[in-house]
Amino acid sequence: MYGMWTAHQRVYVKYIKRAIDVVISTIALPFMAIAILAFSPIIFLSDRGKVFFNADRIGKNGKLFKMYKLRSMKMNSPDIRNEDGSTYNGIIDPRVTRIGRFMRRNSIDELPQVLNVLLGDMSFIGPRPDPPDDMEVYTDEQKNKLLIRPGITGCNQAYYRNSVIQNEKFEHDLYYTKHISFMLDMRIIVKTVGTVMLRSNVYNE
Repeated sequence: MYGMWTAHQRVYVKYIKRAIDVVISTIALPFMAIAILAFSPIIFLSDRGKVFFNADRIGKNGKLFKMYKLRSMKMNSPDIRNEDGSTYNGIIDPRVTRIGRFMRRNSIDELPQVLNVLLGDMSFIGPRPDPPDDMEVYTDEQKNKLLIRPGITGCNQAYYRNSVIQNEKFEHDLYYTKHISFMLDMRIIVKTVGTVMLRSNVYNE
């Protein structure tokens, strides 16, 4: 797929997009730290557990990395999947703490991923970061999403969030990878702000 990109897309992916990520994540880091300091005691006191949830995810070129999140579930909660293999995220989920529900509705649990962006594991905008076992269900074409860094937000997170099935999410990621551009990223950012503010499609069943 790399050969299908235009010269402008190759320059954007290789140089400009990463430079933007580094600048914005550096600026955002102090604000992220303040938010984490504010929520950490509440998360800990909710069930005397860890503040962070560090999950293995598939990164660029299939390399695994630790994705950082604020913990929204009770300690040692079981992994529950929907029929399509996606992670269950229901409106009534006894695994999720009270503060966890608030953080999920407002995407606050995703804030530590700013550090993932600064480290180069992720981008602010890109395909959704999938768990390692999803590698087994990708088609050969869908694996092309691994040519770029996964994102905190992207086509799925901005336009659909949790309202579509797993294979549709993979296809949206592939669309983004094929059509990646600065203008597409800007549209995704604007849509993401609206989705988070309206708390759209937070849950799946």
